[in-house]
Amino acid sequence: MAADFTLVGLNWLFVGALSLSTQAAPAGVRLFEHAIEPLAPSKLLGIALLHAALITLLGYSEGLYARSHDLRQQAQGLGKATLWSTGLLCVSYQMQGAPPSMNDVVCGAGLLNFCALFAWRWNELRRERRVGQRGCERRNVLVVGAGGVGRRVAAHVQDHPEEGRVICGFLDDERATGAGVIGEVSSLARLARKGFIDEVILAAPHDRGLTLRVLHEARRLRLDVEIVPDLFGCQPAGAEVERLGHLPVICLHRERLPVAGLATKRVVDVLGACAALLVSAPLLMAVAAVIKLDSRGRVIYAAERAGRKGRLFRCYKFRTMVSNADTLKNSLRHHNQRSGAIFKITDDPRITRVGRFLRRFSLDELPQFWNVLKGEMSLVGPRPHPLDDFVAYDIEDLARLDVTPGITGLWQVTARGDPSFRRSVELDRDAVDFAARGQPSQVAGRVRGAGSDGSTAAAPGDYGAAVLTVLGSVGGNAVSTSGRALL
Repeated sequence: MAADFTLVGLNWLFVGALSLSTQAAPAGVRLFEHAIEPLAPSKLLGIALLHAALITLLGYSEGLYARSHDLRQQAQGLGKATLWSTGLLCVSYQMQGAPPSMNDVVCGAGLLNFCALFAWRWNELRRERRVGQRGCERRNVLVVGAGGVGRRVAAHVQDHPEEGRVICGFLDDERATGAGVIGEVSSLARLARKGFIDEVILAAPHDRGLTLRVLHEARRLRLDVEIVPDLFGCQPAGAEVERLGHLPVICLHRERLPVAGLATKRVVDVLGACAALLVSAPLLMAVAAVIKLDSRGRVIYAAERAGRKGRLFRCYKFRTMVSNADTLKNSLRHHNQRSGAIFKITDDPRITRVGRFLRRFSLDELPQFWNVLKGEMSLVGPRPHPLDDFVAYDIEDLARLDVTPGITGLWQVTARGDPSFRRSVELDRDAVDFAARGQPSQVAGRVRGAGSDGSTAAAPGDYGAAVLTVLGSVGGNAVSTSGRALL
């Protein structure tokens, strides 16, 4: 709705500029039947706001803002809203004694608005289809109820990947595991965490207690909840009812996404990464040359890491170890000095001379600004772990993957020497919770206190991490677009 309102306003700015350009046309040349008088800025603003309000309000009454992927239905609703709003404007201005040219302006703006709004919807639908085909930003869905209605829901989702949904399985207390049934309703919390679930669909439930239990648990987990009611063949009335094919779907609970915070966060990430890469370009070349001279092997170490929702991506770092470091890792696991799903040795024999210096000042992580530009990482967030550490996660550890991994975070700043993996998970959770509550100052306060007491000694590279943490906290919420809370 906000996008439509803004687009109509921009179209009227174009119409106003066009009315001014007609005054500069050569004598005898007319673009319209009547001479168009230039619109005063105050008058132009009033018409733009009125037209935008009429189109959005009439569009809402036509169900234009209900989630629908039917482009023909969208075009019909948009055509009605634009036609009626334009007609009302023409009639009202004629009743006020406006010149005939005003009808030309309003009708031209109405046609422009319809074309622009339809093109916006067509482009958004095409983008969603591309995203659905690539599997990016998809919404993982659990269906409660593996009966006929639940199977029809799953069939529709599988036949329409452009809608961005993926069925992860069914929960059913009355059917055995298998044929898509992955557990009972009591396992919702565990399976939702393990499968990074975004949405739960109740398929024609007949048990009031079951419905309330699922709704309560899904709200606690901050999952969207929708229900497919059994209407006994009747068609629902009203525009608030969504559809999955021919099935009516009613939303019981939808998490509010911090759109402004996420957008600001992304802007801060992109600007910060661009600035860092530009400023450090000479340093990057110098580090690359020193690594090449120091030891054999590639300058950049690229390895798969587990990102948000467990999606794999290639994480870039300057190589700080010998070229066969990965093959030597298993033989050194009995020297691991950290607890939980993390591997770290203080005096790791695989680290090169130059690598030890780079790690001390966190210079090996500079190439990860490229990951930030690609959207795979953020300036601030939990550090991405290697795949062999990722597979050792407990269920509660998967909370780290609800957010985009980052170059630095609270753990790097406040507890880098703490051997407990559980402590790092708690700090990652605290940072996300502070940002979600709109309290970035809490993150900054924790950063400023790093190393000030005797309990946490900050390494030289930690102060650079502290700057990035404060910068990233200004961007607001780093929570995944699923909007889920961390357990």
